[in-house]
Amino acid sequence: MKSQLLEILAVSAFSILTVSTSVAKTPVYKDSKAPIEQRVEDLLSQMTMEEKLGQLSQINSFNDPKWNVVLYQNIKDGKIGSIINEVNGKRIDSLQRMAVKQSRLGIPVLFGRDVIHGYKTIFPIPLGQAATFDPEVIAAGAHAAAVESSSDGIRWTFSPMVDISRDPRWGRIAESAGEDPYLASVVGSAMIKGYQGANLSDATSIAACAKHFFGYGASEGGRDYNSTFIPERTMRNVYLPPFESAVKAGAATFMTSFNDNDGIPASANHHILTDILRGEWGFKGFVVSDWSSITEMINHGFCSDAKDAACKSANAGVDMDMVSGCYLKYLPELVNEGKVPMSVVDNAVRNVLRIKFQLGLFEHPFISTPQTVKYSAENLAAAKQSAEESVIMLKNEGDVLPLTSGVTTLAVVGPLANAPYEQMGTWTFDGEKSHTVTPLNAIKSMFGKNLNIIYEPALAYSRDNSTEGIAKAVDAAKRADVVLAFVGEEAILSGEAHCLASLNLVGAQSQLISALAATGKPVVTVVMAGRPLTIGKQLDESKAMLYCFHPGTMGGEAIADILFGKASPSGKTPVTFPKSTGQIPIYYCHNNTGRPANRTETLIDKIPVEAGQTSLGCTSFLLDDGFDPLVPFGFGLSYGKFSYSGITLDKSTYSAGDVIHASVTLANAGSHDATEVAQLYIRDKVGSVTRPVKELKAFRRVALKAGESTRVDFELPVSDLAFYGIDMKRTVEPGDFTLWIGTDSNASLSASFSVK
Repeated sequence: MKSQLLEILAVSAFSILTVSTSVAKTPVYKDSKAPIEQRVEDLLSQMTMEEKLGQLSQINSFNDPKWNVVLYQNIKDGKIGSIINEVNGKRIDSLQRMAVKQSRLGIPVLFGRDVIHGYKTIFPIPLGQAATFDPEVIAAGAHAAAVESSSDGIRWTFSPMVDISRDPRWGRIAESAGEDPYLASVVGSAMIKGYQGANLSDATSIAACAKHFFGYGASEGGRDYNSTFIPERTMRNVYLPPFESAVKAGAATFMTSFNDNDGIPASANHHILTDILRGEWGFKGFVVSDWSSITEMINHGFCSDAKDAACKSANAGVDMDMVSGCYLKYLPELVNEGKVPMSVVDNAVRNVLRIKFQLGLFEHPFISTPQTVKYSAENLAAAKQSAEESVIMLKNEGDVLPLTSGVTTLAVVGPLANAPYEQMGTWTFDGEKSHTVTPLNAIKSMFGKNLNIIYEPALAYSRDNSTEGIAKAVDAAKRADVVLAFVGEEAILSGEAHCLASLNLVGAQSQLISALAATGKPVVTVVMAGRPLTIGKQLDESKAMLYCFHPGTMGGEAIADILFGKASPSGKTPVTFPKSTGQIPIYYCHNNTGRPANRTETLIDKIPVEAGQTSLGCTSFLLDDGFDPLVPFGFGLSYGKFSYSGITLDKSTYSAGDVIHASVTLANAGSHDATEVAQLYIRDKVGSVTRPVKELKAFRRVALKAGESTRVDFELPVSDLAFYGIDMKRTVEPGDFTLWIGTDSNASLSASFSVK
């Protein structure tokens, strides 16, 4: 009996020890050394349906005492996976502490914010950054934004926007990289690299979000949120390449677009979200809807109600619902009814959890980046360099620029000369105008000791129609050696939902430039805007023109450096500038027609009276605006005098696996050191489907001293010539090609080759 009792006690003790050890054991999902996929599966296996749906739901933050009670309880109950628009670092840490310490499973919240071109230190708008043609500078800007925003606990941004944008009436062209698939791919990949860094788990890294998937930039009529009609071949050859590049660059997340394409809203497009994004490209991150875009499918007439919208969106492949609340409310019913498989919910949760683990939020959920990173000297210097490289010189008649010591009195006029808020541009929720350096203040600070500066704004703001102040500006111009006129758009006139029918200068700005030009004094016009404007008249009236897509915090110093020759302009147009809105859409990489324009068209003012119906010829052009744009894609002057010569290819015939080695001699015959963006274009002369007249395939920034020349080499894999042909397969088709290298898309120096 005694021995049996001892045996029972021993077994009991072992059982207690085993239970105690089991309870004390760290769950796999909390083990930082375990593989992420194991951690995801372990955590998923322990989650209730309510907790799963919490991970698939993002809410908008606003600080209200009554709402906070519900917010706090929902966080503790695990019903919230992400919060957007909370920027108070102390509050973010407090909410995160609730999630990590007081919820059942301790899953951290992912805080997101639209950090589009800077958080506190504002860089040029993305269209301006694209104008730099400089991936390293673009990546540095995104890195600065990541460092600053992460100091407030923000670990996710809704950028880059890689929509191909060929209609400047569309306000969101400001947020894009312009019209070209190759340039947009390079810009988007650079931003992703900058945001996410070498390791997404670094405390200063934030998750990027490639948007808007897909076709949003082709919104009909240039009206935001509008329908698009993009056939699959065009979709694959033009609109999808930047998104595929984003996947290859490691983008953590994707965002769906607002538009429907050919009748199917993006937030319910299974072919795009599942077949292509995950099936063909192997994307492993998660997809978030745009703001309420799931329930907005009711307005589209694609869904009967919010429950139907949640069903179609979840089954299509949207993992997280941004702010509409329909997943949290309706997915339990939809799963019970068998309309949404549980496997769909589980896969979506996996995708969200995977990114949270990769961000290191389970190990380091709280803020660790010091506040001193905001407006750091390093970030301000990077912002200045970005702004400087983004400035595009469209004209410099008689080399009026750079301004020399012979200029003793300078008239500074125009509504954008001293508008710190406006020069930051669109999507600057967190930028502070008190930190913005305007052109007026920069010129005064940098050159005011040696110059008599007369400042007359003439107009209170860009839309000001009052002409009363123009007389004072004209008087200032008469007393000056040179006139600097700063015109353009206020920030509110571009960006989301800010579309225009006319792209002319608004307000009385056109009258201002005309009045200044009439004085006979050299007028240097500096345009700050969020899009290409139809500024042909102002270009004619100005001796010189600089075009700056809203340049951000350090724009003033960058512009001043260029005006006075401390730096040479090197920006290039990332989008074609139309003469009028009637030319839109106009872009360089168009297909040819059967009757292409011959550029000797008879325009409307030259047509003889009673001309015969066919006397003007029958080619593709507009009687009033002709065929050519105001400014071509890739255009930009500098203080150097660049010339291209001696283009060579390493051979004349290539096979599919080869690399084309092309080179050209670039010379700077000017008296100023300068940087040129050498651009390589190709044309596939005959394809199974019609091919663009030119396609950008490579570019290089080359700095040359005055009088210097160099050989510029390019390596172009033949595989980069592939496209989706008549059989909808991506291949390199054999045939003859032309290759150009030059200063813009009108490059004429060419060589021919063929592919076997």
